[in-house]
Amino acid sequence: MMTVVTHATLREGAEPEWDAAMRQRLMSVQGRAGFVRSQLLIPLDEPNGRVIIGTWLSRADWEAWHGDEAFCETRQRLDGLQEAPSETTWYEIITDYAPPGITQVAEKVVDRGRETARSIVGRLRGQQQA
Repeated sequence: MMTVVTHATLREGAEPEWDAAMRQRLMSVQGRAGFVRSQLLIPLDEPNGRVIIGTWLSRADWEAWHGDEAFCETRQRLDGLQEAPSETTWYEIITDYAPPGITQVAEKVVDRGRETARSIVGRLRGQQQA
């Protein structure tokens, strides 16, 4: 997996419009091949700064998204609201840890339920044979 970190500096007063456009862009990537997750951050000491963190299965998946028509349309709009071109750095993920989400918790509950059901069925079959 790969993580891409992009730093942008926005023109003063353009923050609300840029944020709305970026939120729309990040929502549109949901379900795209290779997309894992994204975050939009504001540095505490730089209110017109933005950091976008995207995690992808591969850089090729990210590049394919950048060729998408919807992406290209928002690129011009976002670039016009920035003081300068954004800066992007790529990272290869060595370790990725997150606490279990609701999906993982639900899967564990289902697995335990299956184990309990098998145990009960086994006991019932044993009683029938006796």
